[in-house]
Amino acid sequence: MTSQTIAGKKLHQIVDALRYNTLITELVLIHCQISDQGTQYLAATLRYNRTLTALNLLGNLIGAPGTKYLADALRYNTKLATLNLHYNPIGEKGAKYLADALPYNTTLTKLILDTNELAEKGAYHLANVLRKNKALTTLDLKYNQFADKGVQYLADGLRDNKTLTTLNLQINWFSNQGARYLADALRYNMALTTLHLESNQIGGEGAQYLGDALRYNTKLTTLKLYGNEIADQGAKNIGDALRYNTTLTTLDLRSNKIANEGAQYIGDGLRYNTKLTTLDISNNEMGGQGAKYLGDGLRYNTALTTLDLSTNALGGQGAQYIADGLRHNTVTPIIFVTFSGTNYIPYIDSHHIESKLQ
Repeated sequence: MTSQTIAGKKLHQIVDALRYNTLITELVLIHCQISDQGTQYLAATLRYNRTLTALNLLGNLIGAPGTKYLADALRYNTKLATLNLHYNPIGEKGAKYLADALPYNTTLTKLILDTNELAEKGAYHLANVLRKNKALTTLDLKYNQFADKGVQYLADGLRDNKTLTTLNLQINWFSNQGARYLADALRYNMALTTLHLESNQIGGEGAQYLGDALRYNTKLTTLKLYGNEIADQGAKNIGDALRYNTTLTTLDLRSNKIANEGAQYIGDGLRYNTKLTTLDISNNEMGGQGAKYLGDGLRYNTALTTLDLSTNALGGQGAQYIADGLRHNTVTPIIFVTFSGTNYIPYIDSHHIESKLQ
């Protein structure tokens, strides 16, 4: 159910049905204004339900009291694997209730706490989850205003965590210092494979910390750095890391103000990298010269399969440089779009570029 007010008798009917249900495994109640009182009814049933594996309560005006009811249920529930509390004002108190309960839960593997007003103290409580819980593999903490201090708490918890594989810290207002805390954790963490850091403010210095960590980390396979203004300095550090890293397969560098100089560093890294298969460097500030540097790297790279260069001013000459590099490579497909004057080449894959230049 979505966008309905479910309360009173109607909610009781759903709850009663769940008590005896042996078939339904997923319950979706989005924007239903369940509130704390309604959550109490659901939580009472959740304690004993043995079939429900996914519960989506996005946007239901659930605060800290309602979260406490859910947390108490999680201590006893042995089936639920996914809990989505996105866009509920649970706050730092709600985070504490969940943190106190999750060390006892052995089945919940995915927890979505996106836009929950957790702030710095909420991060502190969730760091304890990372230290003690042995089941959680995916934790989505997007848009919670953690800033640097909150990220420090989470990074400390991440150091010794052995189960979490995906962490989303998108839009959390942290700077290069927060990136430094995470980089330090990545040197020790041997479980995390996917890290979302989109739309923060790590800059070139933050990219340096992460690049240094990538030289030694042997687990991370996906790193998302969209919209962090790492610029050419940050591209240098990421490019240097690509020379030595042997596990990263997906790298997102969209919208980072990377110009020709930064493209040179990335191209140099691609020469020696043997693992990266997907690189998104779209919506940056590279021109034809930047395309030449990338094309030179592509001549020697034997791993990349997907390269997105859209929304850069590469132009016709830039397209030729990329095509020249691809003649010695197996990269396909490429999404190649530029909006520089009349040089607009929409969605042309590598074979099409090459055929036009022969």
